[in-house]
Amino acid sequence: MTLNREFDVKNLDLATGGRFRIEWAENEMPVLRAIRDRFAKEKPLAGMRVSACLHVTTETANLMHTLQVGGADVVLCASNPLSTQDDVAASLVSDFEIPVYAIKGEDNRTYYDHITAALDHKPHITMDDGADLVSVIHKTRRELLTDIVGGTEETTTGVIRLRAMAKDGALEFPVVAVNDSNTKHMFDNRYGTGQSTLDGIIRATNLLLAGRTIVVAGYGWCSKGIADRARGMGANVIVTEINPLRGLEAVMDGFRVMPMIEAAAVGDIFITATGDINVLDTIHFDRMKPGALVCNSGHFNVEINLKGLADMADGAPKLVRPYVEEYRIGGRALYVLGEGRLINLAAAEGHPASVMDMSFANQALGAEYLVKNYASMKPSVYTIPEEIDAEIARLKLLSMGVRIDMLTEDQTHYLSQWEEGT
Repeated sequence: MTLNREFDVKNLDLATGGRFRIEWAENEMPVLRAIRDRFAKEKPLAGMRVSACLHVTTETANLMHTLQVGGADVVLCASNPLSTQDDVAASLVSDFEIPVYAIKGEDNRTYYDHITAALDHKPHITMDDGADLVSVIHKTRRELLTDIVGGTEETTTGVIRLRAMAKDGALEFPVVAVNDSNTKHMFDNRYGTGQSTLDGIIRATNLLLAGRTIVVAGYGWCSKGIADRARGMGANVIVTEINPLRGLEAVMDGFRVMPMIEAAAVGDIFITATGDINVLDTIHFDRMKPGALVCNSGHFNVEINLKGLADMADGAPKLVRPYVEEYRIGGRALYVLGEGRLINLAAAEGHPASVMDMSFANQALGAEYLVKNYASMKPSVYTIPEEIDAEIARLKLLSMGVRIDMLTEDQTHYLSQWEEGT
């Protein structure tokens, strides 16, 4: 079904509150503001239609406004059924005249109807958070490929999907892996996910984390942030891994490392952030203590085997608090937070604006890079050039009032030659 509407949001009367929150986030996004000021003068995206499938948050609203100021014709849909902030969606439509297709809590059919509506915009550039736009285009909307010059991708999960497509020869236009920029994954994934994941858990449960045993599945950038922040709040942290190097790193960072089947028996709270399926499975649910909580901070709701848990349970789950479902198994209660979806966006507001400032600077500059270079780019996954990454870091430091050293001429010369030794 194609929506015959110019937008689809919950309630336009929410726009005023959304506008205030968008402006609040803007105060914490000086790098994106600097880019917006330049875009206003240069209009690097003039004539470009952009379809974006991102979390509809205050930070995303500032990105959409930046693209719009840069000359782009933008539409936005949600990249997760529970991540939309309805007041922000309303403000984007009312105050910025940007079509939005997103309602918090939308069902699966509506979610894909909204993706269809965003693609009916006939984009030149796709902007993804999980690669759903790219996937749908290649599966069912191939007529759009003629006009598309490229896309950008925000997440680790999306980049994994895109690299799989490229390896299979299925990817038919270039995509810039925003997630692979150092100013994205080293900060957004680690500091943003670390803080916002615990924020979501605390908002959903109001539990004290100090003294509890928290099991973090994986030790990539997101999981590193979660583990570090959980330890900082007094939790006893266990890390599970499949990669020996990351497992070794977690041990060297001071965490206990063990297989999930062992951790299942001792954990109080379980957090997945791996990008794979069934990281928490029925064999783990069987061993969990009464009252154990499970949640996910990976992009898709596949890391917890919810169907397997439902099949084990004695009847349907009971909603005991907003975003907290109780499953009863032979007298034990296990709790699933946020329907197994991104807990930091389902139960909280996602990453703080100050870290999304760099991530969305990468998105804006990634779109500009595509416009300038797509003619010479092949269908593949690209990383934003290092000089752009470094410029984002420079602007961020400048906004923080931090200065760093510069090489002298002698130092630059020394690093460029090989003759001098001890």
